[in-house]
Amino acid sequence: MSYVDEVIEQVVAKNPAEPEFHQAVKEVLESIRVVVEANEEKFRKEALLERIVNPERQIKFRVPWVDDNGQVQVNTGYRIQFNSAIGPYKGGLRLHPSVNLGIMKFLGFEQVFKNSLTGLAMGGAKGGSDFDPKGKSDREVMAFCQSFMNELYKYIGPNVDVPAGDIGTGAREIGFMFGQYKKIVGAFEGVLTGKGLSFGGSLARTEATGYGLLYLTAEMLKTNGIDIKGKTICVSGAGNVAIYAIEKAHQLGAKVVTCSDSTGWVYDPDGIDVAALKEIKEVKRARLTEYKNYRPNSEYHEGRGVWSIKCDIALPCATQNELLIDDAKALVANGVTAVCEGANMPTTLDATEYLQKNGVYFVPGKAANAGGVATSGLEMSQNSERLSWTFEEVDAKLKNIMVTLFHNLDDAAKKYGFEGNYVVGANIAGFEKVVNAMEAQGIV
Repeated sequence: MSYVDEVIEQVVAKNPAEPEFHQAVKEVLESIRVVVEANEEKFRKEALLERIVNPERQIKFRVPWVDDNGQVQVNTGYRIQFNSAIGPYKGGLRLHPSVNLGIMKFLGFEQVFKNSLTGLAMGGAKGGSDFDPKGKSDREVMAFCQSFMNELYKYIGPNVDVPAGDIGTGAREIGFMFGQYKKIVGAFEGVLTGKGLSFGGSLARTEATGYGLLYLTAEMLKTNGIDIKGKTICVSGAGNVAIYAIEKAHQLGAKVVTCSDSTGWVYDPDGIDVAALKEIKEVKRARLTEYKNYRPNSEYHEGRGVWSIKCDIALPCATQNELLIDDAKALVANGVTAVCEGANMPTTLDATEYLQKNGVYFVPGKAANAGGVATSGLEMSQNSERLSWTFEEVDAKLKNIMVTLFHNLDDAAKKYGFEGNYVVGANIAGFEKVVNAMEAQGIV
């Protein structure tokens, strides 16, 4: 049995009931097989893959807090510090009922390679809790965040681990967590990113993941002789990533005709109204059922269905495993040219393989949605220097990072004989940098 297959078997055996983690490990290891086989004896002796797939540290803790009725609630908190070979741990804090150990490990593992691809000095981590901020008062959210930080603060620091926002963790939650950290530690440090602009946050951070997705998508298409201008795009999701992906797509001359949330989806043949979407989601925190009040010509549908609409480009920006094999078949049948992932692992493995076999340009999330963490890295730099860059400065740096990132993964794919396979290219480019750092630092 090959070394890659041995390690995949070990991961499944040692991490039972964690299918997302199994999926992430398999996807990465399968696509770097060519690199591993060229160095198999050396890597096996150093147990390099075993060290890559095992987190350096897994932290799990209880989070007690008091709700508005005086009732004590208890949630579970996590921080998976996966790999610090190339810099301090970096990765978001997800607050959502679906959070469990397996999902945290899958996200932390992906983050290692995503952060490596940005070219910035950041290791990989992820954390969060099964707490749901939806429907909670500001006081309840504050009570949870303060209790969460009462434990998390022991394991983080500006040169150790710098968490950020994620699903359910926006500027409000980051603000409450930062305030508690500052009170406990007694120091104003750049320990969290995604902060408010008045206390160390970065301009363009809100837009970064969505904008970065479009910068990379446009560069990938351009490299293949295609202009994004005039193209029809389907987007899933209606959160931060989706909203700003739609905004940037329109700025680049494309037309986005769909978006979705957990209850249903919208088709707007005239192009999604970004201002209306922002008001519904960012101001009212309402459901997409309201979109038709702004755009009577649009259609609202319950459930799933975004990928049934004919488009040139598909950008899944919602959550993991949302684009299934039947969706891939529908997209191919409708003539899709490219699929670029705005979320973390939103496309299932069989759907990814189907898209690639049918000639669709496919860029995985660890590359395509790296704009968010890249700008978090820029926020860390600003905090270290006590500086604040303009929106235009940050946006220009973000665009340069995403364009460079694409060409690095494109070059890695070509180097190993997989031209056009951007999954292999992204995984190899991210893996090689991490491995070089690990080998230089010895068996630690």
